[in-house]
Amino acid sequence: GAASVVVGHPLDTIKTRLQAGQGYGNTLNCVLTVYRNESVAGFFKGMSFPLASIAVYSSVVFGVFSNTQRLLSQLRHGDPSHTPGLADVALASMVAGFISVGIGTPVDLVKIRLQMQTEPYIDEKIKLRPKVPEFPVYRGPIHCFRTVLRKEGIAGIYRGVGAMLLRDVPGYCLYFIPYTFFCGWITPDGCISPNPSSIWLAGGIAGAISWGTATPMDVVKSRLQADGVYLNKYKGTLDCILQSYQNEGLKVFFRGITVNAVRGFPMSSAMFLGYELSLKAMKRDQTETNP
Repeated sequence: GAASVVVGHPLDTIKTRLQAGQGYGNTLNCVLTVYRNESVAGFFKGMSFPLASIAVYSSVVFGVFSNTQRLLSQLRHGDPSHTPGLADVALASMVAGFISVGIGTPVDLVKIRLQMQTEPYIDEKIKLRPKVPEFPVYRGPIHCFRTVLRKEGIAGIYRGVGAMLLRDVPGYCLYFIPYTFFCGWITPDGCISPNPSSIWLAGGIAGAISWGTATPMDVVKSRLQADGVYLNKYKGTLDCILQSYQNEGLKVFFRGITVNAVRGFPMSSAMFLGYELSLKAMKRDQTETNP
């Protein structure tokens, strides 16, 4: 999980700026602008909180997914180790996506607020040109979390939760199902478990598919969570969708899709490889300890 955050965070920053920021013509322009204004450190803003929480988040997602599969296999076939069918994988993915939102929403909110607090903003009431903030609103992730909690309460911490549910519940189906399919397809016949290269490739493809297709709701989530650093424009998920469409057309929902797909490959490769190798190592230890 930690490896996936470090690998993916610079592209995550670019993706967030493209989706929720203003004035970026394309991905390259966004990269150059961030580098010119904030140097290399600008690409890693807001990384500490996801890095600190990724172990818990990954444990919950993969733990819920695996245990739901085992429970479904037990209920359907009377054997928790029975190979799950497509419907079982889909249902386990949806449950994992639903549960993950409880942990992921506050983490994403803090990350996006820290990524966006140096962005120029427009006061719609005064109609002035974009203003560049003189001082950051938040001193760090803990200060950001406390400030949002104090000013906006629990609802503020979970701002964008509806959009995140709409992103993650189908998103995890398109994460675990392609991974299961490609892993089985790439692994040679006769092998008990996939080799590391198969896991790496299958995980990367699954990540690219999942993040690419999740982009429209990811745009809405990013905008809702970035909203509130200085101004409040959106009343909720539907209002954000309608305002974004009216002001920028359908293409706005595909902002950052290339970055999302490219970023999804190395992040998911690292995630699945770490997960599968960790499981193998732990099972080996248990076998040696309890022959």
